[in-house]
Amino acid sequence: MRDAVDAGINAERLRRRDLAIPVHGVRDRAGRRGFSEFIAAVALVMAPDQFFSHTTAARLWGAPLPRTVQDSGEVHVSTIGDGVRMRRPGVVSHRIAASMPVELDGRSIANPADTWFQCAGLLGVGALVAVGDHVVGRNQLATIDDLRAAVAPGARHVVRARTALELVRIGSESAMETWWRLAVVEAGFDEPELNVDVQDGAGCFLGRVDMAWPEHRIALEYDGDHHRERDVFQHDQQRDNGFVVNDWIVVHATAADRARPAVLFQRLRQAFAHRLVTGRRFVI
Repeated sequence: MRDAVDAGINAERLRRRDLAIPVHGVRDRAGRRGFSEFIAAVALVMAPDQFFSHTTAARLWGAPLPRTVQDSGEVHVSTIGDGVRMRRPGVVSHRIAASMPVELDGRSIANPADTWFQCAGLLGVGALVAVGDHVVGRNQLATIDDLRAAVAPGARHVVRARTALELVRIGSESAMETWWRLAVVEAGFDEPELNVDVQDGAGCFLGRVDMAWPEHRIALEYDGDHHRERDVFQHDQQRDNGFVVNDWIVVHATAADRARPAVLFQRLRQAFAHRLVTGRRFVI
């Protein structure tokens, strides 16, 4: 607010009802109270030794988070060392003895590996694995070794972090892919390969599947809502035809199957049983 007055804006203008106060000392247009707007407001009042951390940093890095976390509206801000912690409504403050935050879009934020470890105190193992998969995934924000180095021995939630770390894999491209990978392994299946490029006998590319057991030519595909779009649906049909004539079995999972995965697991078991009966194993 002082900056606005110094810039020549009348103090009376700053008190009008068409302006909101997202945090003390900041004015914004009324009705703008989304996550992005609140983050921008908090960033304006952060001290040099403060940075966005925990699940807030994870969200800024684009990591998938449970809906309950996204809907909470809380913003996590950490202070390095003995500095004064931020005390503002909607802000969850933390103190960290030492850290190496980085800059992202002009804001100070925990680096990706530290972000993942900080989330260990706020997320369950499965959700923490999904964040880890994102961090080591296609954008290569960090490596698995970076995550391992971020685990502080003796810190709270270190057991949960190490448990999740053993399950993080390079290749999962969405939270649902992570969920299904963990679920099929827990159900007793061998761990699948991720995002496998499938070719026919002549070496022509047929498509990429979310997860697969190539030696059995069995694949598991997660079909999100975008698969309902006409062009995507037609592409899927054409691709699956190529899989069928090349002796691939593709099992499709949807969001609805997550509530009752036993039916899908039974389909997978039938696929493996079929390969066992026919004695079909393949060299890929």
